[in-house]
Amino acid sequence: MEILKELRSSMGFSQQKLADKLGVSRSTVAMWESGASQPDNDSLLHLAKIFNTSTDFLLGNVEERYTSPKGVKVPVLGYIRAGIPLDAVEEILDYEEVDPAMAAKGDLFALRVKGDSMEPRIREGDVIICAETPCVESGTVAVVLVNGNEATVKKVVKHKEGLSLVAFNPAYSPMFYTNEECETLPVRIVDRVIELRGKF
Repeated sequence: MEILKELRSSMGFSQQKLADKLGVSRSTVAMWESGASQPDNDSLLHLAKIFNTSTDFLLGNVEERYTSPKGVKVPVLGYIRAGIPLDAVEEILDYEEVDPAMAAKGDLFALRVKGDSMEPRIREGDVIICAETPCVESGTVAVVLVNGNEATVKKVVKHKEGLSLVAFNPAYSPMFYTNEECETLPVRIVDRVIELRGKF
């Protein structure tokens, strides 16, 4: 990895200083620079972060150094029920970072999932990134308010006579609401799920 020596020198790092940052020996860094060995995946990712570049650039797969734009933090606003609707709560639990391209899609926030109705795709503890929108296409996974303030996440299936909120877990029956019920309860689509972040 000839480029590693250039990047290290440009940052004013000695081999020992870089080794200390990575938690490896100086001789390991020397072997990487000479091409005698290659860093493992974890070390490669750490190197990319230190030099603010991509792993592809380090490996010589691309010619131009890539500098990733700074991420945008999105608040995780409480829990969303994947099952029976849960009262909508706006309590900031954490933050998730998204790239600027995603942030440009509109007003974003995140919710942590409770319940098992959307398994196996969406599990309890996972975080969903949502974009505020009052309208989605049929078949879209969305956050829906039922009775005005009870929030649930389901696949929205639209019918001429109303809409169904469908779980991925076959143990849960679809919840159907007529057009009249959508107006009177009300049942309102508030957000489209644009990304799922699985948590272990």
